[in-house]
Amino acid sequence: MHTTSQELDAGRARPDVESSWVRSRLSGLCEDDKPFLAHGPVAKDGSLARAAGPVLAQARAELADTAMTLVLADREARLLSVHSEDRSMRGALDDIGITQGAHLGEDRIGTNAVGTPLEIREPLMLRSDEHFMEAFRRFDCYGHPVVHPITRRLEGVLNLGGIRGDEHGLVPPFVRRMVRDVEERLLLDATRHQQRLLAAFQEASRNPRRSVLVVGHGLVLATPPALALLEPADHAAVQACVEGTRAKGGATHRLPLLSGRTVTLRCTPVEGADGVLVDIVPEETGSSRTGGKRAALGWPLLVVGEPGSGRTTEARQLAGRDASTLDATDVLRQGEPEWIAGMTELLAYEGPPLIVENVQLLSEPVTALLATRLRHTRRRTVLTSTPGEHLDKAHASLVALCNARRDLIPLRRRPYEVPRLAERMLADLGAPGRPRLTADSLRVLAMQPWPGNLAELRRVIQTVAGTRTTGDIVPADLPASHREAPAPASPFRQAEREVIVAAIEAAGGNKLRAARALGVSRSTLYNRMRALRIT
Repeated sequence: MHTTSQELDAGRARPDVESSWVRSRLSGLCEDDKPFLAHGPVAKDGSLARAAGPVLAQARAELADTAMTLVLADREARLLSVHSEDRSMRGALDDIGITQGAHLGEDRIGTNAVGTPLEIREPLMLRSDEHFMEAFRRFDCYGHPVVHPITRRLEGVLNLGGIRGDEHGLVPPFVRRMVRDVEERLLLDATRHQQRLLAAFQEASRNPRRSVLVVGHGLVLATPPALALLEPADHAAVQACVEGTRAKGGATHRLPLLSGRTVTLRCTPVEGADGVLVDIVPEETGSSRTGGKRAALGWPLLVVGEPGSGRTTEARQLAGRDASTLDATDVLRQGEPEWIAGMTELLAYEGPPLIVENVQLLSEPVTALLATRLRHTRRRTVLTSTPGEHLDKAHASLVALCNARRDLIPLRRRPYEVPRLAERMLADLGAPGRPRLTADSLRVLAMQPWPGNLAELRRVIQTVAGTRTTGDIVPADLPASHREAPAPASPFRQAEREVIVAAIEAAGGNKLRAARALGVSRSTLYNRMRALRIT
C-alpha cells in the first residue's frame, strides 16, 4: 500500500516523510515541477570513493541479474557513482538526469532517498508515492547514511532502488551490510592517514625548540613549545585557520593569542594524508606590526560593516569615550525636520567628536544637508553605514567627504578570532561561578557561519552564561541552533556563498536585484540562501 499526497497533507504519513514534504515546500518546490538536476564535479579520488570502490564492485556483481540501481552520493548529495545493469532502468534514470555529478539535495528535488537521509542523518526506505516530485514516483528506494567511524562526520549516503512494485524486502539489510563495509574501510584509510600524520609530526619535532602542530580529522599533535604558547581558545583558533586552508595547498595566517602575543601560522598540507602541519612562529615583542599607535586619522571618518559586526564599537574607539552620538534610526521617531535641527545644532560649533550612526537610512535630501554641514564643521565626525551600492549612489556625497574609511570584516571570514572573542565576552559578563568554555565548545563556535556577526555571538554567550553559571561549558550546553559543528564547506560552496553575499550587499539588500545580477530567479536565490545559511 502506497502513501498518497492527500494522505501526506492529512497528516497520515510517516513523520519523517511528512516533515520532509514540509521542508520541500518551504524550499519553494512543487510536486509537479520538472526536476532540474544541476551537475558539477565530484571527488572521484576522495576518501569516501576510495573506501566504497571495492564494496560497490562486489555489490554490482551480486546485483547483475536484477533491475536495481546502486547509487553513492557524497555529503553534499552529489552523485559519485550510479550503476544499473538494466538497460530500461538506465534509460529511465538518464531521462530525469540521475547521472554522475547530479545534485539530489532535498532543497533541489524535495523528498528523496539521497537528500533526505543526509538531512535527517537516518536510513530511510522511501516508497514510490512518498517522493515529493511526481517524476520520481515510479521508484522505491532505500538510502543509508555513511558516517566516518572516527570523526563521526557524515560522509555520504548509499542508495539502492528499483521500479515501483518490485519486491525490495531484502534491500535494507543488503545496504546496511555495504555501509558497514564502507565504514570499516574508512577506518583503515584513516589509520593509514594517521600514520602519515604521525610520521610528519615526528620529523618536524626533531628540533626540540620548534613550535609545531599536526592537525587532522580526529587527531591533533603538538610539541611542548606549541603547548606552552597556546591556550585552549588558541587551539580552537588555530584549527579554524586550518579548516579554511585545507584545500588551498598551504597558507600563512597572522593570529593574535590570548596572552597578547601575535604569531604567524605557516600551514602546509601533509603529503598523502588529510591533515596539515602548522609551524607557529612568534613575532618579536615590540614589533612595529603589533605595537605603536594607530595611524593618524583624517576627519570625517567612515566605518562600514554588516549589522552586528561592531560598527558602533569601532566608531567609539576612533572617536573617543567623550563622543556624542546622533542616530539616523531616530528620523522615523522624531521626523526629518526635528532630526535635521538637532544635527545642525551639533555640527554648528566645535566640541567633542560626533558619531552619526546608520547613515544608510537617510533620504537623499537629508544626506545632502548632512554633507553640507560636514563641509563646514570644525567638529571631528565619524559616520557608520552598512555596505551596499547606496554608498556609490544615494550616499556617495558623504563617502566622498570622508578622509578615511574602515571596512569591518564579517565574523564568518575570521573564524580564528571567534574563540578569543567568545572567552572575552564570557569574562565580561562576570558570572559568579566563572564558567569556562571547553576547547570543543570553542571549536564548534568557530565553525558557525555567524550571519549576525558579533551581536549574534554575544547573544549566544549570554544565553550560555544564563543557563550554566559554573564549571565547564561543553557543546551540549550551547543553544540548539549553535550546537552542531557544520561540516567544512567545499571551496566551491565557500565561493558560492561569498558571491551571493557580495551580490546582496551590492544590491543594498534587495534580493530581486541581487537575483537579476546573478542571472537566477528570486526563488532560486532564496533556496541557495537557505542551503548556505545566508540571512
